[in-house]
Amino acid sequence: MTDKKRARDLGIALGGETGPLNAITDVAGVEVGTMELLSSRDPSLATRGIPVQTGVTAILPRGRDAQPKPVWAGQFSLNGNGEMTGAHWVRDGGWLCGPILITNSHAVGAAHQAATRWMIETYADIWENNHLWALPVVGETYDGILNDINGMHVTEAHARQAIDAARTGPVAEGNTGGGAGMICYEFKGGTGTSSRRITLDGQSFTLGALVQANHGLRPWLTVAGQKVGGQFSEHRIPGMKAERGSIIVVLATDIPLQSGQLERIARRASIGIGRGGTPGGNNSGDIFLAFSTANEMDLPQLSGPWRQMVSLNDELLDPVYLAAVEAVEEAVLNAMLAAEDVAIARPEGGGTCKAIDPEALMAALRASDLCPDAPERVAM
Repeated sequence: MTDKKRARDLGIALGGETGPLNAITDVAGVEVGTMELLSSRDPSLATRGIPVQTGVTAILPRGRDAQPKPVWAGQFSLNGNGEMTGAHWVRDGGWLCGPILITNSHAVGAAHQAATRWMIETYADIWENNHLWALPVVGETYDGILNDINGMHVTEAHARQAIDAARTGPVAEGNTGGGAGMICYEFKGGTGTSSRRITLDGQSFTLGALVQANHGLRPWLTVAGQKVGGQFSEHRIPGMKAERGSIIVVLATDIPLQSGQLERIARRASIGIGRGGTPGGNNSGDIFLAFSTANEMDLPQLSGPWRQMVSLNDELLDPVYLAAVEAVEEAVLNAMLAAEDVAIARPEGGGTCKAIDPEALMAALRASDLCPDAPERVAM
């Protein structure tokens, strides 16, 4: 875990009330695990003479339940230059079952195999005796600038390590899991998370976001409504004239919601990343998933002919939408602020992808904010 300050700890003005961990794991039952392959720690990984900086992030929506119980889900793609397996069924069936994995673009197969095998082994008798099949959700972003992506270093065993490492509690951010080799606004990006508390009809609920942030160009960078990217002209990524990254967003909540409502919440991740400045570039895979742990159910193949569920009245969705937007915006900032410098692997090699300097960011925010209440909006 990094000891760097997160966005709120720095005093950046961000809306909403967070959960106790300000993480996706504030949603009860949700577990997150990460594993990394780093040639900076183990030089033997660089079998092709190119640095290795990659990994896998695993999210278990229902933790380690002994029964394969789905969660209601919705999916949305702002820009489809990327992959999220299982998305077709999420859109049609409205639910998913099993782990959600995030990794690099060339490791989707290995991660998919690991998730499938985990489900077969975890629910062995049920799987064998009911002719069930797995459609795991695996998302990806491209880490080939900082990692030997063509070396295909992530294996099924590595992805299984991320699943087995999944726990409740704090989530490791920055250069962790699938975010190990990712770039955000030409700073080091990676894994970030945040959460919001919401009161609906007198009841308290939680919505959490986890991002694998690998998107944006430096001039676009906007923080807390202030366009600050232009104040960071040094240490840009060589040759990056167009966006060459992506972002995966996973939103979790314990609010009872139907799949159509969850798809609409997933759409709001577009506004959340847009607050950071990105327009969702042509070469970016901006792919989002939302799920609800409420309305626990058995697999449809093992259920009776009728299903009953409770869901929120659409007229009360606005605060949920806002929570999703705010949590995504903050999760991206947390990913950047937790990150550490990494050597550039390709295409030219040499140089460093720098992590954003929090002190410089706060100075840029003060310089960009000409309003009289600036000291209150960006506190130190």
